[in-house]
Amino acid sequence: MPCPAPLIVSLGDPAGIGPEIIGQAWDSLRHDGPVFAVAGDSDLLECLGFPVRVLTDIGEALDVFPTSLPVLHSPVGTKVSAGKPDPSAAPAIIGWIRDATLLCLSGKAAGLVTAPIAKANLYSAGFAYPGHTEYLGFLTSQAPYEGARGPVMMLAVEGLRTTLVTIHQPLADVPASLSRDRIIHAGLVTAQALKRDFGISNPRIAVAGLNPHAGENGTIGREEIDLIAPAIAHLKTLGVNASGPYPADSLFTTDHRQTYDAAVCMYHDQALIPVKMLDFWGGVNVSLGLPVVRTSPDHGTAFNIAGTGTARPASMIAAIRMARAIADCRSR
Repeated sequence: MPCPAPLIVSLGDPAGIGPEIIGQAWDSLRHDGPVFAVAGDSDLLECLGFPVRVLTDIGEALDVFPTSLPVLHSPVGTKVSAGKPDPSAAPAIIGWIRDATLLCLSGKAAGLVTAPIAKANLYSAGFAYPGHTEYLGFLTSQAPYEGARGPVMMLAVEGLRTTLVTIHQPLADVPASLSRDRIIHAGLVTAQALKRDFGISNPRIAVAGLNPHAGENGTIGREEIDLIAPAIAHLKTLGVNASGPYPADSLFTTDHRQTYDAAVCMYHDQALIPVKMLDFWGGVNVSLGLPVVRTSPDHGTAFNIAGTGTARPASMIAAIRMARAIADCRSR
């Protein structure tokens, strides 16, 4: 049986902790895998003390991975200082993401793992997306995909998966941004991804309410009555095993988490706080409903500790392992 294609990891912002946690992840995984190559600047990684091998083809990573960190070299084109982001690096950062995604679309890479970026530093180079997730949706928009198309953001740790209806929006804008169709879409993408990417044959979807006490029969807000409950009812007609809306203050207790495979949440912090409380260092961000596999560490660039040697690679390692597991599940 041929060896599976390696994963590709985009370097992220070179002034952040991305380069060091990628190197640390390689050192932890180099004997047993999963095998990956890096889309980025090989000189930056070599300066950190990692033994780098520049590739001409990503397939070479399978042979060199135990002894060298494989890199598809693309220079950053500017001086990099740890902890000091520079907008002039933006074209390279965007290019690494684009090139890595194209490798996945071509089948040469089994999946993409993205190191963190700082979006504000990319806008000068024409980056017009709220984040990685939306940019990957654009890059893959023309590729074929069976089922409800995302991207929908999932956060995952051992014992909990959450997905989001709204993502990077001011809290004051969330109620007006919610709609029955958006909730149905998030629930359907979540259910299909749990089957396709996680191998769960009959996924159970719990849907959170928006208001305290899930609106308490309309006395503390009507979104549950007017939007969320009708969306759940429609999901059931589509064959989705969905239930709710549940009050968010009890949805994530130990006992309640045993009753569902993923929780669909209405806004950013509703989904991220419980995940980070359970495992702050090991969380993984997964983009659902895309033609390519994409995961990322569930943390940012951490410019404040970049270059200090204190960054932890646990979330990057978890993201790499999850990307491999999803890719294998899809191939089956």
